[in-house]
Amino acid sequence: MNQLQKQQTRSITFKANGDDVTLSPSIVRDYLVRGNSKEVTGQEIAMFLNLCKFQHLNPFLNEAFIVKFGDKPAQLITSKEAFMKRAESHPQYNGLKAGVIVVNNNGVEFRNGAFTVPDFDQLVGGWCEVYRKDRDIPVRVEISLSEFSKGQSTWKTMPATMIRKTAIVNALREAFPETLGALYTEDDDGQMQMQQTKKQVQATENSKAKNKADLIAGRAEPERCRHCEYCRATKQITAFTSAADIEVE
Repeated sequence: MNQLQKQQTRSITFKANGDDVTLSPSIVRDYLVRGNSKEVTGQEIAMFLNLCKFQHLNPFLNEAFIVKFGDKPAQLITSKEAFMKRAESHPQYNGLKAGVIVVNNNGVEFRNGAFTVPDFDQLVGGWCEVYRKDRDIPVRVEISLSEFSKGQSTWKTMPATMIRKTAIVNALREAFPETLGALYTEDDDGQMQMQQTKKQVQATENSKAKNKADLIAGRAEPERCRHCEYCRATKQITAFTSAADIEVE
């Protein structure tokens, strides 16, 4: 039974934002699925558990969730708020500027914020600049509304706010690829997150298999827990500070 199969039946505990987070398949199915929770498969739940564990996301703070409609594959989503938290905690983060791109009688304008004038501005896109302390030139992204707008939900009622947020997410991902490159929001293809998480799970299992093979072949020393029978029987004193350091059977 591999790691993915095990996590279809048992709970996991991990650290997120300094707090212990415990998730189980039943918790995910009952509270963290948007859409038809009864149709979410065991494998999809296991992938979500791994996403939260590997990326240290707390779904109870709306940092991650599953979207499932009908019999279509589930989408594993990271919230835009999680992107901002992760970027702001990076030691090289030095702020950002963001806004919307509009077309009007004056031509094309790159406007700060999400303010537009009805019947005058035509909203066509969003932009963002992310600043890093270790770089002289900011990372700048300009995106088109037509590429990202789904024409429904908040995209229909708050298009300027949504395209600005989406520009921020894309700029942050480019500015901090090592931290945010493996995370995807609801504006991305949800299957991209699924595929990325599968790669992480496989890489972890491959690493564990290699470590086990190295131990069997004698190419590596086992990690000592200091409590099992093997560790107690093979313990060697490499330093001595007091008699309390010696364990007596």
